[in-house]
Order: sequence, then structure tokens, then C-alpha cells
Amino acid sequence: MRVLLHTGKGGVGKTSMAVATALGAAAKGHRTFLLSTDPAHSLGDALGRPVGGAPTPIADGVVAREVSALDELDRAWSAIRGWLRELLREDTDELIAEELLVFPGLEELVALRAVREVEATGEFDVCVVDCAPTGATLRMLRFPDALRIFMENLFEFERKGIRMLRPLMERVSESRILPREEFFDAFESLYRDVEDVRQVLLDGDRTSARLVVTPSRVVVDETRRSFAYLSLYGVATDAVLVNRELPAQATGGYFARWAEKERREQAEIADSFPVPIFHAPLYPHELIGTEALGELARNVYGDRDPAELFTRSRPIRLRKRGTRTLLEVDLPGAKKEEVEVATHGEELVIRVRDAERLIALPASVAGRQIARVRLHGGVLEVAFEA
Repeated sequence: MRVLLHTGKGGVGKTSMAVATALGAAAKGHRTFLLSTDPAHSLGDALGRPVGGAPTPIADGVVAREVSALDELDRAWSAIRGWLRELLREDTDELIAEELLVFPGLEELVALRAVREVEATGEFDVCVVDCAPTGATLRMLRFPDALRIFMENLFEFERKGIRMLRPLMERVSESRILPREEFFDAFESLYRDVEDVRQVLLDGDRTSARLVVTPSRVVVDETRRSFAYLSLYGVATDAVLVNRELPAQATGGYFARWAEKERREQAEIADSFPVPIFHAPLYPHELIGTEALGELARNVYGDRDPAELFTRSRPIRLRKRGTRTLLEVDLPGAKKEEVEVATHGEELVIRVRDAERLIALPASVAGRQIARVRLHGGVLEVAFEA
């Protein structure tokens, strides 16, 4: 099943583009599921009709659903949260405790489990996802690394230690501070779910991100960073969707300066993103409903199939050059002074501005010294000693 993740800065028309992509894919004969994992759902607003948490047909060949992140979190997190709530209840206000018990990125990540449920039905060819805005999406991508480090380095040690301590602590009536076995079972289940979702996200043959942007400097700058961050975390972007471009006739009078500024941003967009770029005009009215958004799909994609894989790339890859092994990471838009690279045991640590990724190195290069680091043409090259 093809998975298309739509994200972008808040207010750029991400939801409208996601709906348009779903309608366009259905028009090409694909059985399409439209999924919103944005906590501030707006599918219903874009469609002009309620959607809700149950699968709802919205057009021929299209079923939609707004995933309740809180419900998904309850399913994945209830046993863990129960113990943490018990631990905090004497010293912390209940509402504050609830907020403390959700880690950044966790809600968005567990909501994406719904993609697996769509695939498991075997009834759909394409799943179009209206994701949270880019900031929340990037927090979601960071979470699996943190969870993996905990599971690989601390989890079993903690579990064995608790088993040894529990008989003693129960005698002194302090057992509530020790998690019970179901806590660890729930954590293992959560870890498996997170890993399953992560594998879907990293499967470049079926999953692509699509970045929605408007020709505005602030938006373009953030989208450029988002493209680099997605690549850093291994998620392939196959297209950029430019929304709300001024029509060609709006070049004189009041719009002259806006049109000139927009032309500069369009050139910047063309230079910044090494993927196909699609364009949508600024309409004289709001696009609400399947008919209007179907027209948007036709204007954006033309005769092309929206479910197509527009560019095939692996954001992180290993290559051989002579006797040296190179790790390459696509980081379009990143600057040399924004990138830091180091090794930590058998992992490579890459930091780009405020984003950090730990990349597990294969046995062929694990433990080797870094010979050279170069950022060239939007690609970070890390060469290891032979």
C-alpha cells in the first residue's frame, strides 16, 4: 500500500492538499483512505461535512477518518500511564500529571498506527495522511531513537532489578513506587508498535513525504529545514507542493511588489528542493468540498497520478569509493556551520541545527575513525578510514 504523508508549516493549506491528493488518486482508480493524524483535525472543515473517528466514505473510492490521538494513546499507554500517575499523585496536581505523562512526539507516533490498520484490511491501495504541522512531525521522528536507546541499554536491566527489589519493598508497604510486570509488558508492546510505524516511515518504496509550501520567505525557510530534517531521519520526500501562487494576470498595480517577491521565492523553491515541484494557484474563493478540492487536484497534478512515486531516493545510504566507505545523507539547504558529526560507539551522531540523529553503523564500518566530513551539493558525506 502506498503511503503519502502531507506536512508543512501551519496555515499553508496542508489539509486541502492532502484531501486533493486523495481525491486525485481515487480519480485514477486507486482505492484510497484519507487519514488525519493532526490533533487539530480539519478534514471536516475542508470537506464541509463531519468526518470523525470512524471510517467515513466521502467520495467515490475515498474513505476518511480523523484519528483520535488520545484514544490511540490510551490503547498504547494506559498501563504505563497508570503507574506513572500513581507515582506522581501525592505531589502533583492531577491535570498537570496528565500533561507530564505524554512525551513529545508520542501522540503523533501512536496515531500513525492507524496506517497499519488500514493496510491490514487489504481494501486500499493508497493511504493519504494529513500529518500534524512540521514541528510536531519532527518531534515524532525523534521519539523512536530515544525509545530504542532506552530499550537497548536500560530496559532489561531495570526489569530484572525491579523483580529483585519487589519482595523487599512490598514488606515495607512501598510497592507502589515499583512498576509491576504489566508495566514492562506494555512498554515492550509500545516499543514494537513504534518500531512497526518507524519501518513504515522508512520504507522509501511505499512511503513518501510531501511538503506543502507557499511562496513566502518564512515558509520557504522552514520548509527547507524540514526537508533536511526528514532526510536526516530517513524519510524520503518525493515532491513539494507549492500552494496559493498569484495568477499570472496579478502583476500590476497593488500586486506588482507581491508578484515580484513571489517570483523570487519561486526561484528559491526551484533551487532548494531536488524533487519534482507541483503548483496550485491562489483561488478567488475558499476551497471547501469534494468538488472544489477535486478541481485543486487536477490543477496540481494534471494528468499525472498523485499516487505515483515521483522520485526514488534513499535519504541515507552507504557507498564505496576506492577503499573507503562513505555514508551519505541528503541535507538540502543545510549549511556547514549548522552540521556536527561524531561517532559514539557503533553509532554515528549527526546534529543539524536543533535536530540530532543516531545512525546505527553496519559492522563493516562500526568502530572505525572518521576520515573526512564534507557537505557538498546538499549531501553530507562521511568517509571512514579504510
